[in-house]
Amino acid sequence: ITETEEMEKLTHLEALLFTAVLENCVDQLSILGYIMPVSYEGKTDIKVKEITETQKELDINYQELMSARQGSVETVTSTSLKSIKHKQRLGKTEDLKSTHHLSNRAMKHSALSVENLRKIQADRQYASDVITVTMKKMQESGKFNSLTEANEREKAKKSKFHDFLIRTEEGKKEIKSLEKQLQDVKKETEIELQNRDNMIAYLRDELQEMKTKMNMESHYMKKSTDLQVHQTQKKCSNAENVLDKEIQVSPSPWPLLEGISS
Repeated sequence: ITETEEMEKLTHLEALLFTAVLENCVDQLSILGYIMPVSYEGKTDIKVKEITETQKELDINYQELMSARQGSVETVTSTSLKSIKHKQRLGKTEDLKSTHHLSNRAMKHSALSVENLRKIQADRQYASDVITVTMKKMQESGKFNSLTEANEREKAKKSKFHDFLIRTEEGKKEIKSLEKQLQDVKKETEIELQNRDNMIAYLRDELQEMKTKMNMESHYMKKSTDLQVHQTQKKCSNAENVLDKEIQVSPSPWPLLEGISS
């Protein structure tokens, strides 16, 4: 037997005393379960269903009352009785509506939501079960190992839950970081695409300007060449005309040559 087991070992009298205290705790937990606010789930649906059914009955009675106005005196008397029932049902409907309104207000103004109530009830039941098992173990062996084991299990659950929260928070931070990186990449890509579009537009303008300039130069060169050819042709034509005139004006050298030869 270890020192811890000796410390956990209780005498029969101590076990009875602790059992009495724990029984009191279980009773108080049971009382707490009874006095806690109950959930309004289900009750509201029942109230609404009652109101709907009563409203349908009132609509039917209203149609009967309207058709009964054209009947005889006996029918009117019968209709009066139905009118009284109609008023009674109408009062019942108003009571149901008032109850429904109060239940809604109670639900809205309740400090404890349905989920919180469920959690509290589950925790209360768990504590009651653990204490009950502890009492049984204490009566049988004089030890309360089950209580310490339950405590350790709860610590382990809380530790796991804490680790889960940490991982969740880290995951959220990582997601935010990745989203920021994605936004930065998208922004850089948009800027790069915009720069490319601007460069393409600039080069397109440059190409168009060069084409226009080349067309103008080509047109100018063609005009200049045509003009030079025309001027050269004109000069040649003028020179031919001058030579023709000179030939026509000067005497023919052939008679002189004939006299010399004879």
